[in-house]
Amino acid sequence: METGGDRYPSKLLEEAVDSIGSLPGIGSRSAMRLALHLLRQPKENVHRLTTALNSLVDEVRYCRECMMISDGELCGVCSDHTRDRNTICVVESLRDVLSIEATGQYRGVFHVLGGIISPIHGIAPSDLSIPLLTSRVERLVGETAPDTIEIIMALSGDVEGETTSFYLYRQLSRFGVRFSTLARGLGFGDDLEYADSLTLGRSIINRQVFKP
Repeated sequence: METGGDRYPSKLLEEAVDSIGSLPGIGSRSAMRLALHLLRQPKENVHRLTTALNSLVDEVRYCRECMMISDGELCGVCSDHTRDRNTICVVESLRDVLSIEATGQYRGVFHVLGGIISPIHGIAPSDLSIPLLTSRVERLVGETAPDTIEIIMALSGDVEGETTSFYLYRQLSRFGVRFSTLARGLGFGDDLEYADSLTLGRSIINRQVFKP
């Protein structure tokens, strides 16, 4: 769509396409289709979309307990008194929480690390929410018997995921809590969002003792 040597007939369109194309999984052709689709929509619909995105970026909060995205100090899971607070499923990101919740098989709580330890990508333990998890477990141990507390390592099965799990084990084993991991051969970490609910649900139910 080059006109007079330019990529697009409008600088505004070009900026919109470039911005949409910066999203993961969106190529230039898809970005163009989405931009033209938005132009055909009623203005109020587009304004509602942009307002929602602005609010997401400017007003988003993180649960003070588990670091999941939340509208208030506590997320819906942490504020649900029917959940088992002594069972903490440690995940890399919010999308893993959504995948596990979709199974309907888990009634514990979560802890979102915000990533995994990856020296090659410059991610150190201090970049993750590990100190918050440590203080959380320490507080739980002060309230109940350590052997009633379970930490589920729901991280990826690659080297970085295993390294993170081992680091967490070293940090938390002094509290005397139990450690488990999702059943091998099923979904882990980044793969959780691609695992079907039945398979992932079974991997949670059939979780195994974590062996560092």
